[in-house]
Formats: sequence, structure tokens, C-alpha cells
Amino acid sequence: MHSLATAAPVPTTLAQVDREKIYQWINELSSPETRENALLELSKKRESVPDLAPMLWHSFGTIAALLQEIVNIYPSINPPTLTAHQSNRVCNALALLQCVASHPETRSAFLAAHIPLFLYPFLHTVSKTRPFEYLRLTSLGVIVETGFHHVGQADLELPTSSDLPASASQSAGITGALVKTDEQEVINFLLTTEIIPLCLRIMESGSELSKTVATFILQKILLDDTGLAYICQTYERFSHVAMILGKMVLQLSKEPSARLLKHVVRCYLRLSDNPRAREALRQCLPDQLKDTTFAQVLKDDTTTKRWLAQLVKNLQEGQVTDPRGIPLPPQ
Repeated sequence: MHSLATAAPVPTTLAQVDREKIYQWINELSSPETRENALLELSKKRESVPDLAPMLWHSFGTIAALLQEIVNIYPSINPPTLTAHQSNRVCNALALLQCVASHPETRSAFLAAHIPLFLYPFLHTVSKTRPFEYLRLTSLGVIVETGFHHVGQADLELPTSSDLPASASQSAGITGALVKTDEQEVINFLLTTEIIPLCLRIMESGSELSKTVATFILQKILLDDTGLAYICQTYERFSHVAMILGKMVLQLSKEPSARLLKHVVRCYLRLSDNPRAREALRQCLPDQLKDTTFAQVLKDDTTTKRWLAQLVKNLQEGQVTDPRGIPLPPQ
């Protein structure tokens, strides 16, 4: 553990931030009486203090205090009695954990300590009230930052929302470029925990914004060869994913969302890279992705239109047809 009093010299880029105040707020996290204000102030400053994550991780008792904030909310999950005030407070704690999860110096230690598992009970919740929605969204933001550091807007299009708490909107509106170097470590962690069924649950019943983040996490797992092989390893895993994606397509045909549709199509396209999944998708790909249902929604989205065309092409290649060009059922 490092003492805050012996911290490194102040970088000139942080001249606008009063470092002594940062140290004071970190120290105040250890006391229940001063913690709430410290959480609020630090969560607002985390974008302007690049080395906040190591400061939090290496200061005595800080991570324990943040985990205490999370555990304190558990009794309010079931039965669902979480208030807006409770949600905002724990989301500020989650915002600081997201900061630790995204920093290259602390990310591996954060994973090794299995800290994301403390958030999984939040992802299990089904209440559609705003406090729970903020809680799920911010928790998903921590997972995204843990696994896919500095995700670009081209990858995850989540504009911040004025009616979200600062911590929730910052966690969802992630900026930068996808420059992970140790993504395999994260994929392995996610595959050995229950993140896939939790994401599928949110994809089925969450808000549009939560669905988008959860689908993005599934997409990133699928884009990894290990992740694709894992999901296609058994019929049960594949069919669960395909069933949820199919339900989402049906819902999107009624309530269109271009950004959510983009991630759904990308998931289907990646599944079609697996021979067994490709064979199954020939039978279960929703008709709405084959006809003109989404032509208007995608009229300006050349990337998703290209993915969709490639998906249809992948499913047609190697397919046996009769003399009229009609696909024959598999033997």
C-alpha cells in the first residue's frame, strides 16, 4: 500500500485540479460520515484526473469502502425497494470502480480480485423503475470498461442522456478507441462467470439503452474466437442466444432503434462464421432481416447494411437448392 502523503509529483496536466482535495476526498471515503460527499466529488473529477485509478487502488481501505457501498444496497434489491437517492449514491461508487476497471495499471488486479462479481446481483434485477435502470446501466458500464477499454463511438453509440445521473451517463457514453492489449484475459474471465445469461436477460427485458450495452458485450464476446466457440459449443447455448436475438428483431420491427439493430446484426453475422451455427441460422434467421422491414431504419447506415448483406450471403453459400433455386432442407 502506498501512503497518499508520498504520492508522485503533480503532473503539469493536472494543474486545474486541486490534488490536495483529491487526496482529502479519497481519505474521506473510509469514513461513513464523509463518504457520500466524497463519492460524489470524486465521481465528477474522475475524467480530469488520469491517475485517479491507481490512487484509489493503492490507498488503504478505499476499495473496501466502495465494495461496502455495493453490498449495502443488496437488501434493497429483493424485494425491490431501491430509492433514487440510494441508486445515485451506489452509482457514484460504481463510477469509481469503472475508473479502476479501465486503467491499464489496475485492470488486471481488478479482474484478479473478481470485483465484477459484486455487480452481478444488480444485473439480476428486473424492476423497470428508474433507480434500478440506472443501477443496471452503470454496472454494465463497469463490465464494458473492464473488458473493452476505451471503446470508440463507432463501436458503441451511446450518447449521454440528460436524465441519467452523471455516473450512469458517463459509464454508458464511453469514448476513445478500442485499444485492448489483454482482451483474452477479460474474455476468459467473462466466460467463466455468468455474464452471458445476465446479458441475455437484459437484452430481452431491459430498456433500449441497457439492451444496447448488453448486446454490445455479447458482440465483443462473440468477436473473440474463444467466445464464439464457447457459445456455439452446445445447442443449448446457441439456441438461447438465437432465441433472444430473434425476439429482439421482432421487437425492433415494431419499435425501431438503429443503434440496437446494428449490434444485433453484428452478433448474427459473427455467429454465421461458425459452420454449425450457420447451418442452424439458415432455419431460424428472422424473416425481417431478409426482407425490407429495416430498409428505412438503415437507409443512412452503410456499415450495418453491409453486415446484413454479408450475413445473407454467408447463409446462402454452400446451400443446396433444387432446379428452381429453392433451398432444400438439410439431409
